[in-house]
Amino acid sequence: MDERQLRILRELGELGSVTAVAEALLVTPSAISQQLRLLQRAMPVPLTERQGRRLVLTDAGQALADAAIEVETALARARHTVAEFVDRPDGEVSVAAFHSAGSAFFPLLLRGLAASGGPRPAFADEDVPQADFPPLTRQYDLVLAHRLEHAPPWPRTVTATTLLREPLDVAMPADHPLAVKRRLVPRDVADQPWITVHDGFPLMATIEAIATAAGRRLHLAHRINEFAVVAEAVAAGGGLALMPRWTTRPHPALVLKPLTGVRARRHIDTLYRPERTARKAVRTVLAELHRAADAIRRQDR
Repeated sequence: MDERQLRILRELGELGSVTAVAEALLVTPSAISQQLRLLQRAMPVPLTERQGRRLVLTDAGQALADAAIEVETALARARHTVAEFVDRPDGEVSVAAFHSAGSAFFPLLLRGLAASGGPRPAFADEDVPQADFPPLTRQYDLVLAHRLEHAPPWPRTVTATTLLREPLDVAMPADHPLAVKRRLVPRDVADQPWITVHDGFPLMATIEAIATAAGRRLHLAHRINEFAVVAEAVAAGGGLALMPRWTTRPHPALVLKPLTGVRARRHIDTLYRPERTARKAVRTVLAELHRAADAIRRQDR
């Protein structure tokens, strides 16, 4: 039994013939008859009977048709409730981000969405390998994820919009011998100890590209994912590191130098399931994320 079958039964009781019901619902009489047969199979007693050439409701059929009115009323009320939910400008919107993106975007979102009556963001930090970002869209409305520029695209199960295409620079102490160079190439940095992320995280592919371009393996002295900790380790002389140009806080003891000869750039993307953006509140937060990205780029200029 489904809503369509109940509506057909109700219309049959009011209009008095299969042909009239078919004309009212803009379908063929055979389609109406088929749905009535399917409905009858689910019932222990007859719902219709023949009176001459007409098909009319039995007492049981009339009782079910009366109940169908209540069902349609309840469904209409449910649809209205959903429509109100979808169109509400407020409501909670969950946003997950890896650490450096959260540090850069969360404060801007809080300020941008501070007006009353708007969405209420609920933030979470999720620093995971690249392949684990798409599954997070089951838990969160919006997921800020990172991937390298030449990496495979995100799976088609999620929608992705790019917020930033962020350069990755080489971080070093301000008094490091390489700090006098305007730009670096892989050979400049191949003999240095490195502080880098754990395997499975996007920056490792760039580290491997540096090694390939320089023709030698790099010495990976430390494995640290959190850039704030990386910055302190670099400042203390622990090695060089790749660091995002825009989304990490400047450190007074460090300088960042552009790297040429390899593709050192990452995408910061927003991942979400398409149905999430049916909500006005989610669309508002997504638009605010793009405004925040523009502000981050302007800070660099």
